[in-house]
Amino acid sequence: MLKDSAIMAVLPAKDINRAKDFYRDKLGLEPSETIEDSLMYRCGNGTSFLIYQTDNAGSAKNTQMGWETDNLEREMEELRGRGVTFEDYDFPGLKTENGVSTDSFGKGAWFLDSEGNILNIAQRA
Repeated sequence: MLKDSAIMAVLPAKDINRAKDFYRDKLGLEPSETIEDSLMYRCGNGTSFLIYQTDNAGSAKNTQMGWETDNLEREMEELRGRGVTFEDYDFPGLKTENGVSTDSFGKGAWFLDSEGNILNIAQRA
């Protein structure tokens, strides 16, 4: 039943205007729609995500959303140029070097948005 339905990620923001500035200035994204205290963003291949205002933002300790790319290093360089800082991790099963983790899936890098949400970019092997 749901396998043919589009998926939309949903992210929390304590300050919707601060989030809007981050996604515009750091990621180069503009909302396609504003619905009350929520912002809708459209991305590639018909995908989208919604950011909504709530005091619960930044409480998740896991990756909440990610983008797939065909050139991770190029994307990281551009994002770093816009002021994005990539996280370094050293956990069982996840170790990054200069912000990048490499495994059988491919390569991945994580960063935080202005609201403390953990975001990811990944390149498949």
